[in-house]
Amino acid sequence: MKIVFIGAGNLAGCVSQEMQRTGMTIGQIYNRTPGPAESLAKKLNCKWTSHLPEIITEADLYIFSLKDTALPEVIPRVKPNDGLWVHTAGSVPANVFEGYAGRYGVFYPVQTFSKKRRFPLDGTPIFLEASRPEDMKMLKKVAIALSGNVQEADSEKRRYIHLAAVFACNFTNHMYHLAAKLLEAQNIPYRHLLPLIIETARKIDDLPPGEAQTGPALRYDRNVMEKQFQLLANDPDMQAIYKLLSRNIYKERIEHE
Repeated sequence: MKIVFIGAGNLAGCVSQEMQRTGMTIGQIYNRTPGPAESLAKKLNCKWTSHLPEIITEADLYIFSLKDTALPEVIPRVKPNDGLWVHTAGSVPANVFEGYAGRYGVFYPVQTFSKKRRFPLDGTPIFLEASRPEDMKMLKKVAIALSGNVQEADSEKRRYIHLAAVFACNFTNHMYHLAAKLLEAQNIPYRHLLPLIIETARKIDDLPPGEAQTGPALRYDRNVMEKQFQLLANDPDMQAIYKLLSRNIYKERIEHE
């Protein structure tokens, strides 16, 4: 099987290298700017291009790993071919390919990717959608080679999976960033929080997140909460976040008692 990646960002970098590691052939990398395409192609020892008309047409699988807004712009400009076209977006429907590809689908790994980190995808949930049953079989074969956690999900379900991932990953990581800023302003290394962060993540492997919740907001400790709120007096945005999250934590507790 020959695979072409259209896009050379964080996800494409990790997934393409893992595919190659498991024995798949990456035939070409496309990226609008040459630098990322050339850099990734060197790691994969494959061809690259920054010109859409130069994308090869004899590949079996075309993986569009682009920003959501770029997909409708790029897809019509790729030469039609007999390969299976898939995108990796959580919130874009599969039918974005309709009228441009006879075979299409979605290959959506629920994971956070950064260029400076490469890791095996074993255990990463990969959600698939395909316009034809035979193409779903093909996608499953590819996904199973990367991860033992492979599921089918239509575009509507995938929207909610993506939304949940934003809360669980992106928003949570922003909380880590804000916590680090608070400590670093007092010359305290943020790494002191790592054991707490790791245990919090481990705990929800055994308990539902609602049962794992602790802290002053859960028990509505107004004395502690007011003092902490005042510590944020110089940052109204942080105060607003603190107040909103505290109120929501307590509200969830009351609703489930």
